[in-house]
Parts: sequence; C-alpha cells; structure tokens
Amino acid sequence: MKICIYGAGAIGGYLGAKLAAAGEDVSLIARGPHLAAMRENGLRLNINGEQIITHPTCTDSPAELGPQDYVIVTLKAHSVTGVVPAMQPLLGPDTAVVTAVNGVPWWYFHQLPGDWQGQRVASVDPGNVQWDGIGPERAIGCVVYPACEISAPGVIDHIEGNRFTLGEPSGEKTDRALALSQAMIAAGFKAPVRPRIRDEIWVKLWGNLCFNPISALTHATLDVIATEDGSRHIARTMMLEAQAIGEKLGVRFAVDVDKRIAGAAAVGAHKTSMLQDLELQRPMEIDALVTSVQELGRLVEVPTPTIDLILALVQQRARVAGSY
Repeated sequence: MKICIYGAGAIGGYLGAKLAAAGEDVSLIARGPHLAAMRENGLRLNINGEQIITHPTCTDSPAELGPQDYVIVTLKAHSVTGVVPAMQPLLGPDTAVVTAVNGVPWWYFHQLPGDWQGQRVASVDPGNVQWDGIGPERAIGCVVYPACEISAPGVIDHIEGNRFTLGEPSGEKTDRALALSQAMIAAGFKAPVRPRIRDEIWVKLWGNLCFNPISALTHATLDVIATEDGSRHIARTMMLEAQAIGEKLGVRFAVDVDKRIAGAAAVGAHKTSMLQDLELQRPMEIDALVTSVQELGRLVEVPTPTIDLILALVQQRARVAGSY
C-alpha cells in the first residue's frame, strides 16, 4: 500500500511516522528546514516518553513519487487549492484522496441525497479547482482529533489523541476505506469508518466555527471563551445558528450545544489554531471554518446574524495583520 502524506507538518508527520513504523510504504511532501531535517536525520516522533525514528521518502516534488494508493492531505484548508496542479503525478486511476483538513470539505455535497447533491462550496474551493482537479469520486472524509506540534525541524511532539475518523461521502463502507482503516489501526490509531461522516465533521466544526475567530479577536484561551458570560453567549449563539444549518442539511448532532461548550472549556488554557496563526503571522483558516458556514446558511436560507458579525470582524482583523 503506497501512502503519500501531502503536507507533513505536525499532524501529517505524526501520521507518517506511525504508518512508516508499521511497515507501510509512506512518502511525505514537505518543504523548507523541516524537509531538510527529515532527509538528513529521519522523521522523529516523540510519543509516550520515547522517540520513534523513521526514514520515509521525503520530498517537495510529487513528480518524484508517482501514483499512490492513498494521498492523505494534511494541509491547512486554504493551501489545498494551490497544490492541486502539483498533486497530479500522485493520482492514478484508483487513487483515493483523504481530506484530513479542518472545516467544510470541498466535496461536501458529493453523493449527498437531497436537493443540493453536487453543489459546490465556493468559499473552500474557489473556481472548483479541487472538484475538477482531484475529483469528488476520489474523496474519503477524515476528521482529525489528535493534537501535535513541530518542536524542531524534523521533530514531531505528540500531545494527545490518536483518532482519525474516516468516511465515504456516500456513507458506504467501501473496500478502499476499510483497507485504509485497517492499516491505520495496525499502526496504532483509532480509525473507524463511519456511515455519517458529515455528522462528525459538523461536531468538530461546531466548536472551530466560534472558538477560533473569537480567540483571534480577543486573544483569550479556550477555557476563558467557554466560561466568561459574554464570549460564551456569543459562541453559543453562533453554534445554534450553525446547528440550524446542519440540521437543514440532514446532519444529526449527537451532543447538545452546552455539552459541546463544556467539552471545550475542559481542554483548558489552549490557544486555538487561528490565534496561533495570527500570532505567527500565518494565513488563518477563516474561510473553511466560518465563511463556509455562512455560505451554507445562505444556501439553505437559514439566517446567520451572529456568524456574519464575527466573520466580518475576524476578516478585518486578519487583513490588518496581513494573514488573510
């Protein structure tokens, strides 16, 4: 089984290291000092008090690798469109592309029963670059739960979690989804194949939608946002607007809004990814996490006044910082 991790940062490096250690034929697409360090010293994963060193193929040129069985995309959502042309040499007739990316996926309406089947999501796939250049028939959904970080070039620190939930847009348990699940389980991950992957996408998106932009605007950590009366009220209102959209699209929310907020508070003094990106002057995942929900609200005719307000503010904040 040939598996390429496209965007081997913290999460991609964690995936690649564990799969390589389990004997899979893994290659990593990376760049800069991180790529140079992995080439020279191997990929080093610090986990459970030990360091695992593996030596997967590492490159910044997909053309060197040829067609793969699976391409697991672990880039930030806004980066994916720009790499679709470079990705083409990896895509054989049967290659599956696993979208381990936050937010509403570009393939969301592929094989979704109902009035919107085949609808495109312009905010995450402008110009239909991914839909046309990858093809929705290749897509396998993936919801990422672990937390990791790059502590030094070529070195990944695992912080917590090992679950990557998989699911076909159609809801079927296909041979390709089950084969990948089995390989990931053998590597030490929890990797169930779920028939309703969009439900899990929404439960994670539910928190990212509100906590990320509020943190970028206030610089507060999760525990503060989820417990201080004012910010908690704003987050809860945004989540209720999003829930109405999701349910209009057929999503079932397995937990209620207050339990979801309590779960975020329990994480503690954590800086969201959007706040970290702002502080490091990196592009922020505003469109995949927030603009996309506004777009879906317009599509299903659900009003989103609080989402609209927070989106406008965080977009302006990002523009001022040069991070949008």
